[in-house]
Order: sequence, then C-alpha cells, then structure tokens
Amino acid sequence: MRSDKLGDTLLPKKLALPIFASDALSSVAYAPDEILLTLGLAGGSFAFTHSWQITLGVVCVMAVVVASYRQNVHAYPSGGGDYEVATTNLGPKAGLTVASALLVDYTLTVAVSISSGVQNAASAMPAIHGHEVIVAVLLIVGLTAMNLRGVRESGNFFAIPVYLFMLGVIALAIVGTLRKLTGDLPLAESAKFTLAPQPHMDTLGQVALIFLLLRAFSSGCAALTGVEAISNGVPAFKKPKSKNAGTTLLLMGSISVVMLVSIVTLANWTGIRIQDPDHPGNLLLHGKPVTGYNEDTVLGQLSHAVFHGFPPGIIFLAVVTGVILVLAANTAFNGFPVLASILARDGWLPRQLHTRGDRLAYSNGILILAGMAMLLVVVYDAEPTRLIQLYIVGVFVSFTTSQIGMIRHWNRNLKAEDPPTSPARMKRARVINAIGAAMSGTVLAVVLLTKFTHGAGYAVAAMVVLFALMVQIRRHYTRVSQELQLAESADDQLLPSRVHAIVLVSKLHKPTMRALAYARATRPSVLEAITVDVEPDETRALQEEWERREIPVTLKIIASPYREITRPIIKYVKTIRRDSPRDVVMVYIPEYVVGRWYEQLLHNQSALRLKSRLLFTPGVLVASVPWQLRSSQGHESRLDGPAPGSVRRGR
Repeated sequence: MRSDKLGDTLLPKKLALPIFASDALSSVAYAPDEILLTLGLAGGSFAFTHSWQITLGVVCVMAVVVASYRQNVHAYPSGGGDYEVATTNLGPKAGLTVASALLVDYTLTVAVSISSGVQNAASAMPAIHGHEVIVAVLLIVGLTAMNLRGVRESGNFFAIPVYLFMLGVIALAIVGTLRKLTGDLPLAESAKFTLAPQPHMDTLGQVALIFLLLRAFSSGCAALTGVEAISNGVPAFKKPKSKNAGTTLLLMGSISVVMLVSIVTLANWTGIRIQDPDHPGNLLLHGKPVTGYNEDTVLGQLSHAVFHGFPPGIIFLAVVTGVILVLAANTAFNGFPVLASILARDGWLPRQLHTRGDRLAYSNGILILAGMAMLLVVVYDAEPTRLIQLYIVGVFVSFTTSQIGMIRHWNRNLKAEDPPTSPARMKRARVINAIGAAMSGTVLAVVLLTKFTHGAGYAVAAMVVLFALMVQIRRHYTRVSQELQLAESADDQLLPSRVHAIVLVSKLHKPTMRALAYARATRPSVLEAITVDVEPDETRALQEEWERREIPVTLKIIASPYREITRPIIKYVKTIRRDSPRDVVMVYIPEYVVGRWYEQLLHNQSALRLKSRLLFTPGVLVASVPWQLRSSQGHESRLDGPAPGSVRRGR
C-alpha cells in the first residue's frame, strides 16, 4: 500500500470497538474465574458471600478509569496515550516508566489471552488437552500473519467473532435470568461438591481475611486490561478522532460491566465452585476428595447449566469464547507496535520499529511482540492462572502515572492566561482524573502487595530491565548524534590530499582483471595490487604471469611467514595510513556472486574476514567488486518483485 493510502486504513467505531476493546471485553471470560478461585481458597461458601463485593469494587474502578481516559483521548489525541501524558507533564523518566510497563503488559496480554482461549476451547474439544502449548503458538503465528496485512484488514476479520461473543454472553444472561425467575435454572456441574479450605486457610484471622479479599480484588481487576489501548490508538480512528475514541471507550466500559456482573451473578445462582488447579484436591463429594475431575471454566459450566437441553447454545458459547480470547490478543497487536514506534521516534528503541511495512502496519513491532509472547506461552505451559499473576501490574502503573499527569495538565491549563477550554469543564475533568489516580494507585498497591511473590515480581523485574535497556539505547543514539554533528568550521568538508588504491589479488583471473579495471577507472593518486605470499610456488607463478601479460599496475608481494592473510594486509594498510595520515586508502576486493546458499560457504570467506577488519580501520574505504558466476544467472529477476520495504524505497 502506498503511503498516501494511510487514510484508507482509518477505522469507524463499529470496527474500532472489536479491535481495541476485544481485550477488555474478553477479560470477563476469565476475571470471574480468578475472583471465585481466589475466594475459594477459604473454602465453604466464602466465595458466594463475598464475590458480589469484589465485583462491585471492580465495577467502580472500571467506571472511574473509563471516565478518566475519556479526558485523555480529548487532551492528547496524537496516539502517545499514557506515555505522552506522563512525558509531557511528569518528565521523560515518568514517560519511560509508563512505556516499559505497557510494553510488558501488552506482551502478557497476548500470552494470557491466547492461553485462556486454548483452555476454554479444550472444554469443548477434549482433543486439545495435552497440546495446549502447540495450539497456542500456532494461534499467535496466525494472529501475527493477519496483523501484518494491516489494521483495517485484521479489523474486518476480527469484528464478527467479537460481536458474536457479546451476543452469546448477553443471551446467557437473559436466558439465565428468565430461568431463575421461573425457578427452572439448573445448578452447575460443580455445585454438587463442597469446597475444602487450603491447609493454611483453615482458620482465617481478620488480617488474613482482608488480605484474601484484596488478592481476589486484584485478580478481578484483570477485567480492566485493554482500556488504555484506545488512548494509544486514537490516530487510527476516523474523524472526529477524539470524539469517536471517547464514544468507543464508553461503549467498551458499559458492555464489560454488564457482562461481568451477569457472569458473577449467574455463577452464584448456579452454585459454581472452583478449586486452584495448582493445588487440586479441595473439591469434596460426601466429605471425600474428588480425583480425576476435569473442571471447566466458569463460562463453560454456566453454558451447560443455563443452556441445559439446548446443545447448540453450549457449543456456540464455547466456540465464541475461545475465539474472542484468542482475538483479545489483537488489542496488544495494535497497541504494542504503535507505542514502540513512538518510542523509536523519540530514540528510546531501535529506529527500525518506527518504520511501517508494505501494508502500512508496524511490521517489526508486530514480529517482536509475537516472539516474546510465544516465549512466555512455552515457559508457562499456556496456563492462564500462572500467567495472570504477572498480569495487570503494568497496566495499573500506566493508569496511575497517566492520571497524575492529567492532573498536572489541567493545573497548567487553569493557570494559563488563555485556557483552551472553559475553567468549569477543566476543574470537573481534574476531579475525575484525581479520583482515577487515587483509585488506580490503590489498586496498584493492592496488586503489588498481594501478587508480588506469586509472579508479579517477575513483571516488575522485566519493566526495570526494559527501562534500563531503553535508557542505554537513548544514550547510544545521543552519543552517535553528537559524534556525527558537523562543526562550525569547514574542517569536516576538506578533501583528502590523495587516494591510495589497493587491489587485493589471490590469483590472476577475470574477477581480478575487473577489479583492476574498476580501480583504474577511478583515477586514484596511487594504484597498486597486493598479494600475500602464503605458498611461494603459487606466488612465483602469479608474478611471472603478471609480467608476461604486462599489466600496467605494480604488484606488491607481502610476506606472511605464519601463512596468515588478513593480518599482513591490515598491517600494510595501517602502515600507509601512518605514513600519510591525510591519504584515504581505498581497498578493492574481488568477490564471487553465487546463486545457491551452500556455494556461499565455499567462497568469499577471506574477503568477509578482511572487510570485517578493514571497516574498523579509520581512513579506509572498502569496495566489493562482484563477479557473477553462472549459478547466479536469473536470480536478479527473482528480486525484482515486491519485497519488504520496497514501497518505502520508491519502487
């Protein structure tokens, strides 16, 4: 796609919702599991009596965060999101903290979503059991391929499954409520069991009870992931960008809240009990532990209960849940590359990440995200319960820092002589952001307190490492920029006094003659051919042939008592530079061009070593003089078609 077609990739709200909100919407498929699982550690009916309290707390946080981010998308519509807000208002270090947190969290989003999708699919397709890692990796590869085709193309592909998932959950809620009102709602499969407390949970003190509730709350806050993706993706919306982004945020928050409350309520009505998969044996039947029981997810059990007697409903919800959890990773595939591109533009990441691919997607960022997510899936065996412990730390770091930055933004605008909006509106927005900052900071503290030793510490360590790495990259780019900056004087523009050309010769053949002709055509001040005397007989034969053909270039023979080739040539070149520092030494190296990969192993090895060493020698230029062998014929036509970056090069 041509660069001037970028406007054709902008998204209407109906496509932006499934693309940017799929992560937040899909979180309701596993957030209830985490709430009930954590509360279930206390055993008995503890989960039923407290799950509604945890859900209410999550809903309050969701409402405040959505309202806060609606302020962000209007104030900073350029696509930097939390990074831009923090950098502008709190400084580069705060912005870099947010960026490192988001990059880690986007990676975890892919790993958690894919793993959770595979686990849900396994409840409907038992053949997947035991092969979750392979299936998850293949799904990431498929998502990567789709996103490399472009944002709009992937949106068209992913929109229908997201809307079908919303339809399935809402239908589940409506049918379940009607069956409850008519007294016809069956109990879940796990309702026949009782839940024994974990060994260390037999007697919960007041402090331990509060700690358990806080841990359940932090797990439930996974439902908030993905909210920040819309603020990072404002440039992808159609005009008016900020208004459309704000509307999409409101829709996403409202739908997520309705679905989360519905699932938790139905779980309580149907008596679902969930045990910790890492510590099985807590499900009891008639007082005895249950063995060999493969427990489905909350949504899986709900579908069997609510749609009892209607198998198509069970299959439909299982399929769309698995699909939406896989597609939830698409939020990260849109957010990570854009954020990485902005960081690369500012010099915090390699500049290759700022370049768009042939389909106008940030291809390099997409590939890096996919690689890191696949590594996490393999390391954690595609188990969402283990991965989710690393999750949501980064997103609440960005939430908190961003809201603090927005408070400073409104304070600065209120003090301005000519404020961009009305003072009343800015004060109202400041209050919203202040509440958001307080609530996000509280959740962050709870997450760190309750999950640090359960895996969140690894996520924090990854953020620290990434922060340090980006600082070093920025220092490198700054150092190189200063080193290459032109001085005010004309010293940098002075021409060398002379050009001393050297043609490397191993034997007298067509490649050597082409290199000699090319070197002579450049009319250097001094031109000589050099060969290294490794085999005296061959060297003597070369000299005799040179003289017989009366080649008008001096052939100089360099002794090599230890049969080395590279070191004597480097030493000779350095001698020329030392004797004439103002001279430029031009080294011409004949090379074969081969057509088969294995032929490359048989040729050009000495040339490769020489070039590698000469490139580090100041005042030395290296030119490869190619000679195309027959095996390379026709290969140029294969390279004439489209290639990555060909559009950017004007082809």
